[in-house]
Amino acid sequence: MVGIAELTDFIVEAKASTYVGDGAKLPACRPGSHDIGHQRGSWRYLDSYFGGTDFAGQEAVWHDDKPCWAMNYFGRIIRPELIDARRAGAVIKAALQTMYREKRHFLGGMEYQHAYGCYIDSSRGATDHFSGRETIFVDGEEAYELDYRGGLIVP
Repeated sequence: MVGIAELTDFIVEAKASTYVGDGAKLPACRPGSHDIGHQRGSWRYLDSYFGGTDFAGQEAVWHDDKPCWAMNYFGRIIRPELIDARRAGAVIKAALQTMYREKRHFLGGMEYQHAYGCYIDSSRGATDHFSGRETIFVDGEEAYELDYRGGLIVP
């Protein structure tokens, strides 16, 4: 069994070096998917998603080629007159960079003020089983939302 602290550290490292870190795109593993990944030693991470402004995806971690953790998510721009995908992405990347660097975790408890809006991530649970929501508010109005849930994969 993989230790939770070691798994959490790898997830933070992988997330920081892929979407947030503008990691290299991988060949699509499913028709129409956008894939980015990270690997270190016996650890492997893949984030595979569909869409753009409205999108759905899954992140997964393997240790010694065995799946051990996954997270599913769905996000969308609610108010395109307040924020577009480019600006929402800039807010999310800046907020998550701060979360990974300062808090060294990937779950909730984060509020970040950006020029394009206020990012809020709240969640319940921990690496082993969790659910959460990230939002961006622009001028006090919810303009973007993403719901996520995941945890350990137990054979």
